[in-house]
Amino acid sequence: MNYQETINYLFNQLPMFQRTGKAAYKANLDTTLALDAYFNHPHQNYKCIHVAGTNGKGSVSHALASVLQSAGYKVGLYTSPHLRDFRERVKVNGEMISEDVVVDFVASYKLKFEELSPSFFEMTVALAFDHFAKEKVDVAVIEVGLGGRLDSTNIIDPLLTIITNISFDHVGLLGNSLPIIAGEKAGIIKNNIPVVIGEKQAESQAVFIEKAKSHSAPILFAEDEYDLLGTHLDENFRHLIYKSLGSGNELSLKSDLLGIYQVKNIRTALVALNQLNQLGFNLTDEIIKDGISKIVAQTSLLGRWQCLGNKPKIICDTGHNVAGFLEIIKQFDLLQFEHLHIVIGMVDDKDIDEVLRLLPKDASYYFTKASIPRALNENLLKKKADQFNLRGLAYESVAEALSASKKEAGKDDMIFIGGSTFIVAEVV
Repeated sequence: MNYQETINYLFNQLPMFQRTGKAAYKANLDTTLALDAYFNHPHQNYKCIHVAGTNGKGSVSHALASVLQSAGYKVGLYTSPHLRDFRERVKVNGEMISEDVVVDFVASYKLKFEELSPSFFEMTVALAFDHFAKEKVDVAVIEVGLGGRLDSTNIIDPLLTIITNISFDHVGLLGNSLPIIAGEKAGIIKNNIPVVIGEKQAESQAVFIEKAKSHSAPILFAEDEYDLLGTHLDENFRHLIYKSLGSGNELSLKSDLLGIYQVKNIRTALVALNQLNQLGFNLTDEIIKDGISKIVAQTSLLGRWQCLGNKPKIICDTGHNVAGFLEIIKQFDLLQFEHLHIVIGMVDDKDIDEVLRLLPKDASYYFTKASIPRALNENLLKKKADQFNLRGLAYESVAEALSASKKEAGKDDMIFIGGSTFIVAEVV
């Protein structure tokens, strides 16, 4: 098989949560453990950092990888989902795994996969861990795919764990209350391994503290470690000033991640980087400044308040749940534009009413759907949106919706594209 045939095989033969939803989710680690044993536990050959959370875990993972790269370490980075190319999931020092390696891996172990029937995600984790071992990385930053306790990545023995925050997402799989969801995320906490919590939330704080205590794991809440003194945005960077609540020292940073919500993610990364220094890494303030300023440049992170054009300003963002949209709307309020146009599509297995309730009534909407089986029909989305006085037209494809918005928008307007990771994937 060539590369495209290999990717088609993976998408078609192995259940993939992003495409098919709940049917691809496995409530145990049996197959993951069997694959791990078959490949002789490759993750034991390098140091690991484990990152979970509802929102922000991708940004934090990329921030840590960038700083570690700036420090001269050889860094593996495993994230999901991908936007344009499957190979985005597996990178070493910002370089995607090669097509040839993917093809050879699947060809070499195809019979084993057919024997064990792994999910798409289980196979991808095995590929990543094996690739990092063969590339002899110094450290791998591993992002949890879904939840934590039963996620396929949760077989590693990390030197640091991070949980960014908790909000409602995948409630059919993770639970319908924040303490229950927090319990699933807290499943990555390990014996005696420090854990950094990105946000102190009333519903989850006690869950994390109790779980950490039961594992004798030192626990730090990021907002107890750093205060944000100020932030502003220019054309290319978000500028930030933090104050250490321990030493009183101030740290001025600039980041090529532009979203206002990144102030929380970068603070979480700073606390994690301090912990890594205590574990023997050499991450000076200058190295941290360099890495934070080049997160996108060094890791090729896509879809986080990403600018796709000017006059009109065109922005996309992968935020897709209530917590994500609260941050997006906060960003709208900070920007100046004549009129807002929103190209939006969602998946059909989520309760989207709370998101629709948040959206601005005075924007023009272009309802659409991504090219995946889980996509909510654009006409059904429009019908739901009508109930919340969100006015616009439905379009069969993202390309049609975006084209229509560009025709309607004036040069001083803004077009926002989002609602689902898969909508963003079709425009970046």
